[in-house]
Amino acid sequence: MARYFDTHCHLDDRRYAGETDAVLARARAAGVDRMATIGCVRDVDGLGSALALVDAYPDVVTCAIGVHPHDAASLDDTLFDALARTVADPRVKLVGEMGLDYHYDHSPREAQREAFRRQIALARAVRKPIVVHTREARADTLEILVSEGARDVGGILHCFSEDPAFARAALDLGFVASFSGITTFRSATDVREAARTQPLDALLLETDAPYLAPIPHRGKRNEPAFVVHTGEAIAALRGEDPELVADAAYRTACRLFGVS
Repeated sequence: MARYFDTHCHLDDRRYAGETDAVLARARAAGVDRMATIGCVRDVDGLGSALALVDAYPDVVTCAIGVHPHDAASLDDTLFDALARTVADPRVKLVGEMGLDYHYDHSPREAQREAFRRQIALARAVRKPIVVHTREARADTLEILVSEGARDVGGILHCFSEDPAFARAALDLGFVASFSGITTFRSATDVREAARTQPLDALLLETDAPYLAPIPHRGKRNEPAFVVHTGEAIAALRGEDPELVADAAYRTACRLFGVS
């Protein structure tokens, strides 16, 4: 049976309240034996939720913590200082998710760019890779990654939603692409082509649960067990064995998250 690593989910989301044990049990039954929960913080009080899950499930759950671009306007000096202390904790393996979202613009774009730059600098200071969220902001994303020296730490382009050219440009900067349930949507032509052509050792699998459930669960609450469908869809696109894809993605994820 293939082993899977869901490199991006939000297990602290309220939609899982009271169900964490069951959600993780379903994941393990499906072959998903590692998950990275992403702590997207809006204030100092939210900094501990991802770490609490790591402590509760140390053999299964790892984490990244950062300020999402939607909440970039909340990254004042008080929150930044608390974030800096938190990401220095060895239980936090990556910094993020961070980046730019010009689709929703929940925070002003300049605030997004400033928060992105500050968090890259923080990641470089603690020498940890980053998790990047980018939507409809490819030029600015690449410019900031280059200008802020993100190559020094590398990381993950989470929920990849661009084309193969963007994936290649990011890979040149030391960033692997993580593919979600979007790859099961036939309308996602560019994303599917990127998943087909991405080097196998630079490809990760994720759910972004509870969002973006893959076919055949589209429209339902997503959960880590469903990452198997994404892995199988990508294997079909590439004409490769699903276990080969899952194993390669697992090994790359373990390297980035510093787990075995």
